[in-house]
Amino acid sequence: MLMMVASAFCFCVMHALVAKASQEVPPIEVAFFRNLFGFVALLPAIIRSRFTAFRTTKLHLHALRGALNSTSMMMFFTALAITPLAEATALSYTAPLFMTIGAVFVLHEKLHARRIAALVIGFLGALIVLRPGLMPVGLGPILVIGSTVLWAASMLDIKILARTDSSLTIATYMTVFLMPITFAASLFVWEWPTWEQLGIMFLLGACGSAGHMLFTEAFRYGDTTALMPLDFTKLIWAALIGFFFFGQVPDLWTWVGGTVIFASATYISYREHQISRRAARDAKAAPAAPRN
Repeated sequence: MLMMVASAFCFCVMHALVAKASQEVPPIEVAFFRNLFGFVALLPAIIRSRFTAFRTTKLHLHALRGALNSTSMMMFFTALAITPLAEATALSYTAPLFMTIGAVFVLHEKLHARRIAALVIGFLGALIVLRPGLMPVGLGPILVIGSTVLWAASMLDIKILARTDSSLTIATYMTVFLMPITFAASLFVWEWPTWEQLGIMFLLGACGSAGHMLFTEAFRYGDTTALMPLDFTKLIWAALIGFFFFGQVPDLWTWVGGTVIFASATYISYREHQISRRAARDAKAAPAAPRN
């Protein structure tokens, strides 16, 4: 549970540093340095593993995740430069909703009535945050939603990779594939950063890698039903950081919509966990097949 809270804090600090760096450096270039310095932060763990982190039989899935993640990251970083932190964080909670829909088509999971109801409520929460028709929907929120759809697809990829690869292998290949993709994209808007800007981007890269590892390890040792509610601390951290460092004050509807989205996503995660436990229990209780 402590690792989950620490992970949420690391990601929010990273987002704040992205917003700060993007005021002077193009967001796509910031994405490249996030991956470059994230890889540097991972190097000690890679060396300790004696480079076994590179062992995989699913290189094509890592490459697919790299393509999805790089596009998602560049969209989200661009959104952070023009969107309040709390609003971007609230909308990012729609990821499990899109992931649930994707799981039906990719993993052939069943979509029951309770999941459908939770999905509808979750997307209503997104409408509460955006309030289309009552106020103009800016480019930032649209980029956040698009980024979240791609991130959900990436998470489905991770779900498949986690069956055979370690969290370190998944994190390592994420940076290995994202570095060249984001570097190629950043060449079109490249501006040489100052030493101070490089320092900020090193910190955000380290925070991103730390948050990713803490998140993965939290779910390795903790129970999903206990951990998911703690992910809501992201909205609290984002509101506090946005207020004290950027003077951003999230409105009531951001809190209401974010809470609705998060409650829906948490319920979906809880139901999936319950179904998985029931399936595992039934499999354990089933009689063994007779041997001839």
